[in-house]
Amino acid sequence: MMLSPVPAPGTRLLVTGGARGIGRAVADAFAAQGARVCILDRDAVPEAPAGWLCCRGSVAEAADVEAAFAAMDDAWGGVDVAFANAGFAMNVPTLELSLTDWRRTVDVNLTGAFLTAQAAGRRMVRDGAGLILFTASLYASVGGAERAAYCATKAAVANLARALASEWGPRGVRVNALAPGYTETTLVSDLVAAGRLDAAALAARAPLRRMVQPQEVAALASFLASPAASAITGAVLAVDAGWTANGAP
Repeated sequence: MMLSPVPAPGTRLLVTGGARGIGRAVADAFAAQGARVCILDRDAVPEAPAGWLCCRGSVAEAADVEAAFAAMDDAWGGVDVAFANAGFAMNVPTLELSLTDWRRTVDVNLTGAFLTAQAAGRRMVRDGAGLILFTASLYASVGGAERAAYCATKAAVANLARALASEWGPRGVRVNALAPGYTETTLVSDLVAAGRLDAAALAARAPLRRMVQPQEVAALASFLASPAASAITGAVLAVDAGWTANGAP
């Protein structure tokens, strides 16, 4: 029996942090395969195609998250795939990391992922089907200097995916996490231009000798939402050009 490697047409997708970067790449990939797309982001969505639902708000606010899912309920009767992608990096020496910045990182990266998954899970468990995806990071499984808050929250997101997969699997809901490496987004390009990241050094550290493209992360998300991935749950899948496999400095 051949199983399709792409989502079914008409799939109802919610993406948090979908205005740009990996989130936007996932939204575009699903839309190209006939999905109905809802984006929740603090920022406006540039050049959003007609028919998309674009909700403004923060994933750290339960009311904003619920409002996005409610908009999907009203428009399409529910959700099939929820991609909890919103987050940000916090690269600060730990002795200088303020409690405010620690809490902000936890609120967005971890609490935001939890709120998105909980709102999706309430609907998917009721319906007996669905897929929840998280954006973790290569820093979910390795450490990095001056990234204490980021590493801690991304490791927690990875284990949240395992916990929810265990709890909701019997109810027909799959949960997985993507763990991208350094990805060539506008944010990363801006950091390179500002001299805060060394693109050549990052590429040299990865066995494939390059950074990841957003579309490559989107391709994995698309596959995980397909019938071909119907037995994959509780997984944390690296998309990092081999970064975490390479133990060399």
